[in-house]
Amino acid sequence: MDTAKTEVLAFAGFPRAHWSKIWSTNPLERLNKEIKRRARVVGIFPNEASVIRLVGMILADTNDEWITDERRYLSEGSMALLLPARDNEPIAAITGGDA
Repeated sequence: MDTAKTEVLAFAGFPRAHWSKIWSTNPLERLNKEIKRRARVVGIFPNEASVIRLVGMILADTNDEWITDERRYLSEGSMALLLPARDNEPIAAITGGDA
């Protein structure tokens, strides 16, 4: 355990609001359940490429759900805690000179 201390405590580098979601395996379990459910519908896959396409489609669908506001896994507010404050002031436009 002493040699793995850095890896085990890596979550502590994130904001406290993220800790419960980092610890949880619920999203992974839900994703595996969805893959299994959709694979059962297909039954037998004709080749390896068809399995990869199905899993890729499920992952893409899940990503699309997670990036929308109502299903977002980590809120924009909590993600903003990861980045230092940035200067978001507009920059003056560069105009063509009369050179």
